[in-house]
Amino acid sequence: MNTVLYEVQAGIATITMNRPEVRNAINLEMHEDLQQAFTEAGNDENVRVIILQGRDGAFSSGADLKSIPVENFASFDHGDYLAKTYNRLIEIIESIDKPIIAYLNGTSVGAGLSIALACDFRYADANAVMGVSFLKIGLVPDAGASYYLPRIVGLQKALELCLGEPITAEAALGCGLINQIGSPAEFAQKLTRVPLTSYGLMKKNMRNSFDKSLAEVLEMEVETQRKAGKSPEHIQAIQSFVKKR
Repeated sequence: MNTVLYEVQAGIATITMNRPEVRNAINLEMHEDLQQAFTEAGNDENVRVIILQGRDGAFSSGADLKSIPVENFASFDHGDYLAKTYNRLIEIIESIDKPIIAYLNGTSVGAGLSIALACDFRYADANAVMGVSFLKIGLVPDAGASYYLPRIVGLQKALELCLGEPITAEAALGCGLINQIGSPAEFAQKLTRVPLTSYGLMKKNMRNSFDKSLAEVLEMEVETQRKAGKSPEHIQAIQSFVKKR
């Protein structure tokens, strides 16, 4: 992988977008590398937590518009490109049951921020600047932003953020866009102790609950609790509890 750095230490996979010369703007090669890195982290039994970050003071400045050939711009199909790139990446991220943290360690705008929204948690550097900047170039929010952003901050705030004005880390924390300001290192270590089976089931229940009735959610909980109850993590926890008594 040329545009992404990947390392695993103490159960934590760190995926670093690595095009600092363009503030980690995402081109086709980076899409392929990100898809490979997330797939590898998702499948690796030694990985319990995933952190996505950028290199050298930027998370990501979004889509690399310079990667679109100017001579082909008139015939360029944004929807077709989106389906082949961002949508595939978001679907891979969504399919991973493990905790995923986006560390917004600098500029995070456009589709770069959209990818962070698909992660379970967002931490931001104190000096990070965030923006949903699609309207500024005459496009609509994509890469899952239309799905995740209203669920994270509410519809009214999502529409306001999509007007494209950049916000600070403090403002992002205030509206619930991020979880905390600062490094996620300590939080990631805590997450390595989370039982992955029940965490993955919990994540699916919550993400699928928005368009379901209470009765449907209760039934989902029945099914997922049945699976969690048979997991090695639960059995071990019960055995430990009984021994203490």
